[in-house]
Amino acid sequence: MSQLLVLGERALREAKRTPDALLPTLLIPLFFLVVNVGQAAKIFPSGSTAFLEGQNYAAFQLPSALLLAASFGTSALYLVEEIENGYFDKLRAAPVSRTALALGRLSSEAVKSIGMTTVIVLLALPFGITMATGPLGFVLLVVLTAGWAVGYSAFLQFVAMKTRSAAATNSSSLVFFPLLFLTPNFVPRDLLTRPMEIAATLNPVTYVMEAMRSLILQDFNWTAIGRGFLVVVVFVALMLAINVRTMRRYD
Repeated sequence: MSQLLVLGERALREAKRTPDALLPTLLIPLFFLVVNVGQAAKIFPSGSTAFLEGQNYAAFQLPSALLLAASFGTSALYLVEEIENGYFDKLRAAPVSRTALALGRLSSEAVKSIGMTTVIVLLALPFGITMATGPLGFVLLVVLTAGWAVGYSAFLQFVAMKTRSAAATNSSSLVFFPLLFLTPNFVPRDLLTRPMEIAATLNPVTYVMEAMRSLILQDFNWTAIGRGFLVVVVFVALMLAINVRTMRRYD
């Protein structure tokens, strides 16, 4: 545990030294939030659109921005840099647990995601967004987003260890975009066309997004919230297991 904390703290210091690397994580999701709301808000007025639960369209779109912010996986790019310059081999030669090496950067990703989610939600408040579930709902929203960030960063870290290529790792981050657009991104699932509804139902990201929306728009809908957390827990557990296994077999 002490090794994990040291490696996580090291990864956080690494992020502090290059704060410009975090700017796209903040600005791009906010850009999509502003553009999507600007294009569609008049189509779905808050007073006459049932699925908005009395809020505006920005509240419906906020989960998309949060998921996008959680899917950049910057820690994996730092790992590739260390692999390419040889420092990663020095870490592996040190008496450090392979599990700690695999999870150290991911723990820092959770901390960064908590901070980033908080900032995005605070910046979204002027859009007229409120948390229907109150402070507890906000905490659950942050935890859910951070969990997704850890899982997706673990996926990118796996790609980094297998390919040892910055280009391949960076390209793999784009996998999230088709996953995002195969969700009920602009309207609820029951308003999608049948083929799109089937695709969204099969897409696990859908359930994370719907859990986030329920926390923002509704009183506690534990069925939706539970599905979202179940997807995140299974995703994180699977990715962590793969990361640890890959680290132990890394040559």
